[in-house]
This record gives sequence, C-alpha cells and structure tokens, in this order.
Amino acid sequence: MTPAAHRRPAPRTEPAPEPSSAGLGSAIGPRMVLILAVTCGVAVGTVYFPQSISPLIASGLHVPPDAAALSVTAVQAGYTAGIFLLVPLGDRLPPRPFLATLLALTALSLLAAGCAPTLPTLIAASALTGVTTVAAPIIAPLAAGLVPADRRGAVTGTLLSGSIGGMLLARTFSGTLGERLGWRAPYLVAAVLTMLLATVLALTLPATASPTRRPYPALLAESLRLLRTEPDLRRSCLYQACVFAGFSAVWTCLALLLTGPSYSLDAQTAGMLALAGGATMLCTPLAGRLVDRRGPDPVNLVCLLGVLAAAAVLTAGACGGAAGLTALTAGTLLLDVAMQSGMVANQARIFALRPDARSRLNTAYMTCAYLGGSAGSWLGTRAYRHAGWPGVCALVAALTALALAHHLRSPSNRRFPSFTFGRRRKEPAGRARDRA
Repeated sequence: MTPAAHRRPAPRTEPAPEPSSAGLGSAIGPRMVLILAVTCGVAVGTVYFPQSISPLIASGLHVPPDAAALSVTAVQAGYTAGIFLLVPLGDRLPPRPFLATLLALTALSLLAAGCAPTLPTLIAASALTGVTTVAAPIIAPLAAGLVPADRRGAVTGTLLSGSIGGMLLARTFSGTLGERLGWRAPYLVAAVLTMLLATVLALTLPATASPTRRPYPALLAESLRLLRTEPDLRRSCLYQACVFAGFSAVWTCLALLLTGPSYSLDAQTAGMLALAGGATMLCTPLAGRLVDRRGPDPVNLVCLLGVLAAAAVLTAGACGGAAGLTALTAGTLLLDVAMQSGMVANQARIFALRPDARSRLNTAYMTCAYLGGSAGSWLGTRAYRHAGWPGVCALVAALTALALAHHLRSPSNRRFPSFTFGRRRKEPAGRARDRA
C-alpha cells in the first residue's frame, strides 16, 4: 500500500441530511414558528367554534338541538376528508401557494355557512369548510423537516399550543359573539380573519422545495400503504382515534348539557368554559420536551390514564349546581391536557418513521384521528339522548380503555425500551461501531 493510501481520509460516517430538510434549515426561525402556530390556531378554530353555538343554530333555524349538532359533525367529517385528500399534497406542492389557497377557500366556505338560509345548506357549507381548513396537519410535517431532530418534539408542542389556543379561543369567541349578534356572526368574522391570514402567509412564508414529485394517486395510495406496513403508525392512529372520539363527544354534548335544564346557562357561558383549558397551551411544549428525552410511549401511557381520570371527574357534572360546574371545569381541563399531550407523543413517533414521507404519514394519522372524532360526535349525541351526561362519560371511558389495553399489550411496552425522538437509543452493535 502506498504512503498516499495511508494518508487517504477516512470516509465520512455522519448521517446524510434528511430529504425534507436538506438545504432548508435556515428557512425557519422563532418568528416563522410563531406565524405558523397562529395559522394552526386559526385553521383549527374553524373546526371547533360551531360546538359552542349549536344551541343558537337550533333556535335560529328552528330545528331540534341534536339536528343542529350535525353542523359540528359535518365540519369534522369534512376535515377528515380534507386530511386524506389534500394533506398528501404537502409532500408535492410548494407550501406557500398551497396553504394560502386553502385558507382563501376556507374563508369563502365560512362566508357561505354564515349566509346559509337552512340547516342542510349550513351542513353542506360546514363540510366544505372542514375539507379546506387543513393547514395545521400540513404545517406540522413541514416544520418537522425544518428543525433538528432533537427539537422536533418541542416545535411540535409549540405548533400544537397554537392549535389549542385557536380551539379554546374559538369556542369562547363563538359563544360570546353568537349570544350577542346571532349564530351567523362567528362564521362571518372567522371568514374575514381567515382571508387576512391567507394574505399574510402569501407574503411571509418562505419558498421551499417539495420533497417528491410523485403523482397524486400514488401519494394517496402511499398513505394507505404506510398504514398497512408501519405498526407504530397504526398504534398511534388507534390511540388518537379513541381519545379524540371521547374528546369530541364531550365537547359536542357539553353545550347541550350547559344550556339544558341542569344548568340553564347561555351559549356565552358555555364558550367561556373552554378558557379553563388554557393551561393546555403550557403543557404541550413540556410534553414535547418529555418526548424528546424519554420517548413517546411513557407519555402516551400517562395521557391515557389521564383521560380515564377525566371521564370519572366529568361524571359528577351531571349533578348540576356549583359542584357540577366545578367538576366540568376540572374534567375538561384534564381531558384537554391529556388528549393534546398524547397527540404530541403520537406525532413524534410517526415523524421519526420516514423523513421523506412525513405529510403522508400525517395524512394517515390525522385521517384516523378525525374519523374517530367524527364518530365520537355522532355517538356522543346519541349517548346523551338515551343516557344523558353519564352516558357520554361512560363512552369516553370505554374508548380510552380500548386504547390503553392495546398500549399495554404492545411488545415495545412489555420490553420497556428507552427511546430518543427519531431514533432508538439502543441500536445494533454494527451500526454503533460504524458511527464510532
């Protein structure tokens, strides 16, 4: 061997940059994270604000309360369809024009809902609003590809805090505004806000390249294939679908309970109860940091136990009076924290599976989650009709017990492995030697 060969540098062993983030690391900073978090909040808020005004819709359109609640189910069903049909395009289309266009279409759909003369028209417009207001599940994988792996949990938690803020403020905003100006006012104001945000994103969102040019049908098929071939994706979907079904059942029926004979409150007060969940905005970044340090499985376990505890606390809300209202406040707060923190853990798990297919992974995950949410709204209203508020709480407990049983049976949890975000700490010896 020649001396030159002895001087030849050893090959680099560092992992190559992930396809979704290569060359784009400087595209996102604190200001951009804040803008994206606000975008998530506004988009998610359009899904949740009808929950507080369904009694006002019932009186305004002269329909039964459970029929008016179909507007809530419609927007969630539309959101599920939008996630499946549109979110995969986040891996193919440039995000700036894509997100701005979706938000503009959402604004037009909200305008149509606010002007709807009948309940069927409102339901159709609500479904179309749900289809287009999918900015949040597009932004989450986009941001995950623009930050280092050891910060993804924290950034995911920050974006989720924005979504939670939108969810909470939307319920309070719609309940207050609807009580004073009628049920149409929240839709019309939300349309204006969404159009303004579409303009802001069109002017400020960095231009980034798409990670794939695969045909659209192939992207849709890929989401289903990933669901079939990735066990960690399937169990994340199951956890979130069960918990989110219970969450949707509670919040869909809560307005019916508070405006019913047990409490006789107005829609504004029902919306104000959502502010109790404001602590969730502080908990999700903490949950993200815990996921970064401990892995998603321990966080999932604590969150599932938290939802079971929330169902028990919420049951006391059927008593009415100050004690019942206190139980509802504490129970919804615990439910919100557990559900959203579990979502951070689930998304951390799935974003680590395939860096080149995060939008498609998130498509499968969010589709399953909102299928659960839509089913939960539908089941919740029927449980409330036949068994009252205790029936809704029993539904939450049964769904969570299903997810918890699967979690405890999971082979990875029986072995109690230790994880870091995006990579198992314990790796094959050969791979560890290669990096050394």
